[in-house]
Amino acid sequence: MDKYFDVIVVGAGSIGMASGYFLAKQGIKTLLIDAFDPPHASGSHHGDTRIIRQAYGEGRDYVPLVLRAQTLWNELEQVSGDKIFAQTGVLSFSPEGHSSFLDEAIASAKAYSLPIEMMNGTEVKKRWPGISVPDHYRAIFEPDSGVLFPENCIRAYRKLAEENGAILLTNVPVTNIQVGKGSVSVETAKGVFTADRIIVSGGAWNGKILSKLGLNLPLLPTRQTIGWFEADEDLYRDTVFPAFTAEVPEGMYYGFPSFRGSGVKIGRHDYGQPADPDTLNREFGYYPEDEGYLRNFLESHMPQAAGNLKKGSVCMYTKTPDEHFIIDRHPSYPHVIIAAGFSGHGFKFASAIGERLSRLASAWKPDDILPLFSINRPTLQKNDEL
Repeated sequence: MDKYFDVIVVGAGSIGMASGYFLAKQGIKTLLIDAFDPPHASGSHHGDTRIIRQAYGEGRDYVPLVLRAQTLWNELEQVSGDKIFAQTGVLSFSPEGHSSFLDEAIASAKAYSLPIEMMNGTEVKKRWPGISVPDHYRAIFEPDSGVLFPENCIRAYRKLAEENGAILLTNVPVTNIQVGKGSVSVETAKGVFTADRIIVSGGAWNGKILSKLGLNLPLLPTRQTIGWFEADEDLYRDTVFPAFTAEVPEGMYYGFPSFRGSGVKIGRHDYGQPADPDTLNREFGYYPEDEGYLRNFLESHMPQAAGNLKKGSVCMYTKTPDEHFIIDRHPSYPHVIIAAGFSGHGFKFASAIGERLSRLASAWKPDDILPLFSINRPTLQKNDEL
């Protein structure tokens, strides 16, 4: 095969695969390299479902990006014919006065005129009898939001990228990257490949990859667990129950209705052990809290969904100190583009970030780099080079 490309994408998971599609669609000669065979269960994109929210509790600056992402997901569903999105709605709830996340979600909805319904605990329980919360709790419901199916998303972008001429190398770890003036060389067991530009989107491996390029970014991979529990299908199936987030005294949780009898899926967002992605313990249940934290939430707030564990899974987050993303150019090599630190809330944006990265790697415009995601922001200043 040819060893020269216009752009090489290192890491072809959710964001890398989307980037490859948008590059190839423009006629740009693109090589995607992944250490596994995406979609796969070794990174951060598996697990059947992901929430997509528009009233964004992490900051209203994300709203334009998530609205663009939703448009692109809808387009992907039309073009591919695959099931990409289910409009279940998303419910977020917390005790009154407890949640800055909910405050910001409400503020972002007002800033962008997004449809939300505000309710108290009494109204939540009346509408969804499967939820048990005190009357004084408050909540918002986003009717236009819902659930993405990540493996379908990645398969669809993979198929379309290859149909548009992208080359994909799977099960090929990158062993080294050499950066020259206006070019890069990527070393693998399949040979050395060169390109004018490179996108680094290696997920939990980004810290290791970027260290080869002189960067020591404060990226923290953590081990995360999710579980599917037997539930009363009349209360929790996807046609009657929404995806949800909950910021409660026990922690910050997220979850999904039961799709086709899968059971209610639940995860804890604010807990996870620091981990090396190469030595991560992938055995669900190795630690008591793997299931314990999840079951405790269900027993307190969704008791009819706290049945037997149907399945458990281990994945990873990769966090920056401020939990905002890095989408920028290398400070010393403008032809090296970095997508990192997606902090457990990045998948919903993958379509729009992939589109943005394709612009950074082709026809760069100043507004393609957002200050919120700058590599030079103060919270990342742990590297002397930066």
